Amino acid sequence: MTAVLTTRRPAFAWLATTFVSLGLLAGCGSLPDKPMRAAMYDFGPGPLAPVPTTRIAPLPPVAIDDVTTSGGALDNTAVLYRLAYTDAQQLKPYAQARWTAPPAQLVRQRVRDQLGQRRAVFTAGSGLALNRSQNAVLPLLLRLELDEFSHFFTAPDASVGLIRLRATLVEVTPAGEKLLGQRSVVVQRPAPTADAPGGVRALTAATDAAIAEIDQWLQQTTSR
Repeated sequence: MTAVLTTRRPAFAWLATTFVSLGLLAGCGSLPDKPMRAAMYDFGPGPLAPVPTTRIAPLPPVAIDDVTTSGGALDNTAVLYRLAYTDAQQLKPYAQARWTAPPAQLVRQRVRDQLGQRRAVFTAGSGLALNRSQNAVLPLLLRLELDEFSHFFTAPDASVGLIRLRATLVEVTPAGEKLLGQRSVVVQRPAPTADAPGGVRALTAATDAAIAEIDQWLQQTTSR
């Protein structure tokens, strides 16, 4: 009797080990997938052709300062949206969408790209832009404040890219800065889809339209 019990025990142990192994394999198969990486967005590649070097009537040069924001949500790379039909005061981030840089930096680069097609554009504070030692003609200084930059939903199936900017133009003189003008710009452009990619496309179009409005305002202000 003892010999029979001794020969059956290893077989039972082997079966138990097999069932445990199968259970572990099944458990591994049910583990959650790795988190998806957020999609990265910007405004696109910018001008694809060189800027003309000969201009019949070049516009006055302009220096662009850093774009400031109201702080908080606009200082990070989240793609933001608002549901105006439930609570327009609440900003929400898309979970799987990010800008490649904070919106203020993207807007500033877009302004440089667009304005630079019609005039010389410098960085505020650079030696080339603010060269007082040789009595150089100083460029006008453009400051921008970004107050709103969101995918704005008026209904679940109706949304726009919304941008709100404040532009300030000053003349830098040896005695200090002279205010030439200030303008608020609010632009909406329809989103083709009610998701992050649609919001990004709408915000890109709204930004380009806002810059075009600022460009026209600059021409009107400097021609007086």
